[in-house]
Amino acid sequence: MATLATRDGREWVPSYLDSIDHEVCIGCGRCYKVCGRGVMEPVEKPHDEDEDEDEMCGGTVMSVADRGACIGCEACSKVCAKKAHVHIAA
Repeated sequence: MATLATRDGREWVPSYLDSIDHEVCIGCGRCYKVCGRGVMEPVEKPHDEDEDEDEMCGGTVMSVADRGACIGCEACSKVCAKKAHVHIAA
């Protein structure tokens, strides 16, 4: 686990975005807006092959586009009302 320091020297352990649960995400875009690193992008909500056309509600959800750009600040998770983000330690 990588321990970093804040500007004034306090210890800080980053927690990087690993995935977003598409079953939970409502596609509101709050996480996308708060992230200045381009880590996420909106995508069409994936559907199960067994799902009837009438059950498909469409819409978009957020997806991890560039894991490597994440700095581990967890701002995306903090603004998510549905707690759809999964973070991992370095």
